[in-house]
Amino acid sequence: MPGLNDLRILIADDHEIVRRGLKKVLSSRHGWVVCAEAATGRDAIAMAAEHRPDIVVMDISMPGLNGLEATRKIRKILPKAGILILSLHYSDQLVREVVDAGARAYLLKSDATRDLLHAIEALATRRSFFTSSAAQTLIDGFCDKGSDKPGTLLRHRLSSREREIVQLLAEGKSSKEVAVALGISVKTAETHRANIMRKLEMHSVSELVRYAVRNQMIEA
Repeated sequence: MPGLNDLRILIADDHEIVRRGLKKVLSSRHGWVVCAEAATGRDAIAMAAEHRPDIVVMDISMPGLNGLEATRKIRKILPKAGILILSLHYSDQLVREVVDAGARAYLLKSDATRDLLHAIEALATRRSFFTSSAAQTLIDGFCDKGSDKPGTLLRHRLSSREREIVQLLAEGKSSKEVAVALGISVKTAETHRANIMRKLEMHSVSELVRYAVRNQMIEA
C-alpha cells in the first residue's frame, strides 16, 4: 500500500448525498484521491477491479448486494486493500460479521465526521480501527470462541451465494428476478430458496425479511 499521503479511495454508498459528504471530508487531506464512487455492492466490486483503490469506504446496507458480501468479494480481488465498513447501527454480532468479511475498520455514520480520517489513517498504516465497544466485543470473542450464539451458527450455515439470495428475496425479488440478477437458472434459484428456508427453519418470505432486517442485510 502507498504511503499515508498518497491514497486512492473508493466510496460505496447508495445515497448520493452521503457519498458527497464522504468525498468532501476525504478530499480535504492532501494526496488523498477519491478515485471512484459506487451506489451498489455490485458496482463497488466492479469499480474495485477497475480502479484498484488502496482503501474502500463501504456502506453496509446497499441494494442488490450488501456491504459485507461486497467486502468478501473485493478482498479476493484486492487482498491488500483496507476496507472500512460504515453503518447506521451498532451490534456485537455485526462487528463479528465485519471482521469475518475481511474488513479491518468499523465506524458508525454518526461518528464519521469525527473519526473517518483517523480510521483511514489506521488502515493506511495497516492497523485496525474500531469503536471502543466494538473492540471490546472482539476481545470478548477471542476469550470465548466456543460460545457462539444460535443466531451466529445459523448465519454461518449459509453460503455466500445463499446470503446474496436472502437479500434479493427480502428486497421483494421473485425467483425469476433472482435468477436474472445472479446469472443462474430459475430452477437453481428456486432450489437455493428452498435450501435457505430449510436451513433457517423458515416457512415464509415475511420471516426471511425479518431475518434480513435483523442481520442488517437490508434496511427496515
